[in-house]
Amino acid sequence: MTMRTILTYPNPLLRQMARPVINFDEELRQTADDMAETMYDAPGIGLAATQIGDLRQLIVVDISKEKGEKKFMPLVNPRIISSEGRQIDEEGCLSVPEITSNVKRFRKVIVTYQDITGETAEITAEERFAVVLQHEIDHLHGILFIDHLSPLKRQLYKKKVKKMLAGEARPF
Repeated sequence: MTMRTILTYPNPLLRQMARPVINFDEELRQTADDMAETMYDAPGIGLAATQIGDLRQLIVVDISKEKGEKKFMPLVNPRIISSEGRQIDEEGCLSVPEITSNVKRFRKVIVTYQDITGETAEITAEERFAVVLQHEIDHLHGILFIDHLSPLKRQLYKKKVKKMLAGEARPF
């Protein structure tokens, strides 16, 4: 497995639409494994391929049941086909460092996807797991969690990032 670099806001690749995966090959499996290693190292509980500059519809999410366990699930070409209820949960993002905020999401979602071999499957997720899936699927559409914040909070974060980038004088 290889560690990948997680892109951070305002990198323009984070705003790109991911394209559907059509090749279910060893390279896709390797990318999913690399993403999982990167996610756990960050540490995070979900990662979209767009966050590592790979514009394919691929996400990995943590499904570990016990502390210290590292079990992940890759979802290829995921799509929310049903949703219900509302909840507010605190979110953060590996690509949007130094900010967390409450975000309104669906409480329950049904997601259709393909597994790493191309087989079609469906998963029902509730509460926190539903939030994770919605967050990662948003990434595949070029949507960041800060897009769900109030205009004021979003503007304050953008100003903070500009100051950080000006101070560091580094490319993103």
